[in-house]
Amino acid sequence: MTSTQPDHGLLLSRIADALDRLAPPPAPPCDWLAHPAYVWTGSAARAVERLDAPALDLLRGIDTQKERVVTNVERLAAGHAAHDMLLWGSRGMGKSAVLRAAIRAAHSGHPGCIALVQVAQEALSGVTALFATLGKIDRRFLVFIDDLGFEEDDGAGPRLLRSWLEGGVEARPANVRLAVTSNRRAIVARSMSEQDDPINPRDAVDDRLALADRFGLSIGFHNCDQDAYLAIIEGYTREFGLDWETGDALEWSRRRGARSGRVAWQYVNELAGRAGKVI
Repeated sequence: MTSTQPDHGLLLSRIADALDRLAPPPAPPCDWLAHPAYVWTGSAARAVERLDAPALDLLRGIDTQKERVVTNVERLAAGHAAHDMLLWGSRGMGKSAVLRAAIRAAHSGHPGCIALVQVAQEALSGVTALFATLGKIDRRFLVFIDDLGFEEDDGAGPRLLRSWLEGGVEARPANVRLAVTSNRRAIVARSMSEQDDPINPRDAVDDRLALADRFGLSIGFHNCDQDAYLAIIEGYTREFGLDWETGDALEWSRRRGARSGRVAWQYVNELAGRAGKVI
């Protein structure tokens, strides 16, 4: 007698094969030597084929800050001792732009020796795993956390940052440095920073306010005055062959309620649109 019972093992095998065909193929492993920049999602990396950054000469009004960042990145790219960096201060004054520009410039003198790895704040918990990976790669990396800020009830974030910077078991490896941008030097809620003592903050404030001290370089970026704002516009417009008027540029900043490198760039973009150009 022939059995009519289904072969459950065969059926399960066919279902598994069908699911395998439906599932996307696993992503290829990241090549940490091939690209100028990467984005870390918390569990995996995505390569960035081209690092978008302005020319260093076009970043005006921040000459001292630019020199310190570029020098430090150059040291890292060359394999020399380099600092972790905290870039803090006013929005739109080029904190992240100068980091990208410095990395791109370092490629000229040290092709392929350094890469930027950007980490979103929500991916901070995965940075320790990132460090474990990067420490095995024969290349230098600048791990970049943009617009970082901790609220009063956030204890885990500051603890992670301290661990990475202070040489604990989760510290970043020797070929990696951290670069953090923040609107506040203390990297915590403004209500916690009112007691900040610039002479000895560890004696005066909560330990979280001393995070800035753990960076070898803490560089402030401040709103530019009118002359610096106009100088930024002048540099961009000369580079791109655009005509402009001082009164029009000042009116643009008044409407935006601010003078900064970002507002200057937005004005230049407006000029290019008026002229029918792409910049």
